[in-house]
Amino acid sequence: MHELGVVTHVIRTLEEVAQENDVTKIGSVTLTVGEVSGIVTEQIIDCWNWFKKKTPLVCEAELKIEPVPAVTWCTACEQTYETVKYGKTCPHCGSKETYLLQGSEFAIKEIEAE
Repeated sequence: MHELGVVTHVIRTLEEVAQENDVTKIGSVTLTVGEVSGIVTEQIIDCWNWFKKKTPLVCEAELKIEPVPAVTWCTACEQTYETVKYGKTCPHCGSKETYLLQGSEFAIKEIEAE
């Protein structure tokens, strides 16, 4: 479960940002999680709920997760399609000359300070 390490990194980042901005309490954190990022959302939530009890800065903070759908671009026919549904093969033309446009990201999108 690498999600615990990911949440640990998020908490450390929040602590650094809070210190730089004289923030003592965070009300909410919004994360963007790509559909093919390899992050299991339910495990992120479980790790967050465990870790926040041990961290005064975020002990009452709400975790918000915004999913980012995976979208692939076909260079042959110049169309996009759902990555998870079709994989690397374009459903429009059958080409394998494709690349992922979005859906692998994981980022802190927003921090709401109290």
